[in-house]
Amino acid sequence: MENQEAQELLLHDMEDLAKDEMPPLPTQKRGFKWWLLVSLYIFFVLSGQAIGSLLGRLYYDKGGNSKWMQTIVVTAGFPFLIPILVYFSCNPSIPNHHKANTINNTSPSIITLTLLYTSFGIFFTGDNLMYSYGLSYLPVSTFSLVCATQLAFNAIFSYFLNSLKFNPFILNSVVLLTISASLLALDSDSNIPKGITRAQYVLGLLITICASALFSLLLSLTQLSFEKVLNKETFSVKLEMQIYPAIVGTCVCVVGFFVSGEWRSLKGEMEHFGGVSYVMILVSSAMAWTAFYVGTMGLIYEVSSLFMNVINTVSLPIVPIFGVIFFHDKMDGVKVIALLLAIWGFVSYMYQNYLDDLKSKTVTRTE
Repeated sequence: MENQEAQELLLHDMEDLAKDEMPPLPTQKRGFKWWLLVSLYIFFVLSGQAIGSLLGRLYYDKGGNSKWMQTIVVTAGFPFLIPILVYFSCNPSIPNHHKANTINNTSPSIITLTLLYTSFGIFFTGDNLMYSYGLSYLPVSTFSLVCATQLAFNAIFSYFLNSLKFNPFILNSVVLLTISASLLALDSDSNIPKGITRAQYVLGLLITICASALFSLLLSLTQLSFEKVLNKETFSVKLEMQIYPAIVGTCVCVVGFFVSGEWRSLKGEMEHFGGVSYVMILVSSAMAWTAFYVGTMGLIYEVSSLFMNVINTVSLPIVPIFGVIFFHDKMDGVKVIALLLAIWGFVSYMYQNYLDDLKSKTVTRTE
């Protein structure tokens, strides 16, 4: 009798322990293929973010001025994914098994999917447009560091939408990344690019912070959609969540491009760049951002939106360094401190993730 009561008490304590922290990475299905897939998604996120940001800054530095054109390239790479979607749609036997306990058997209606994809397409377009304005007013290194606020915003939204539980290390990560971005705003005079006024620089900071907040909200909503609305366990569901909103977003961008009148400067930009160079920059940007969003959707589906944002933060040491090398951005003391604080925030989160992983393995062995 005493043994039975002791076992019940132990099980109760383990349940409380599992609920006390944020959901850990799934350990029971961490086979080699899963790690390989997640590693591939991580590579897509890091390389896509770094290359896309650098090419965007190159576009503006070489005389490009179309905000809508830079917004179009973020979503216009979806045709590269259509053959892959067709392949996986014709081979539906490639599942994601570890999600089986969170997905129900009902399929969403066509109306629900249409509203979902259309809404995400429109809001992602608005977010990308804000990022385009921010990148046009900021050095690429400053832009990248300000984007670190995504992690702080994502932690907040994940708390309300994805049942994230705060703890000292997560809170420390949020505070450090917020301070990191704030330091750049205080040191604005030494960071203003040539041809950009102080007012435009401050506006670029504010727009980029707002874009980071909206992007983080959309990531949390994407995770919620995978869990509550999209009920298929195939790889194609991740591609569909990118391709269909991208189609909507590209259509919205094309309309905005013509309504704004920016299409009139297209011929002049091509002549200024040189036709081949102009096309290569835009196509390469589209491919980079497509890879980034493939990795984004994959990490959200396989792990969580917050984990995806943490991986995205790893690009912080990469983009500013390349910005200094290729665009001669200033790497002054304040920016170095901001960079170190951002890295510290990232390490703080990863350490908490490590503790959660150990705790999850302990619970699994005990059960």
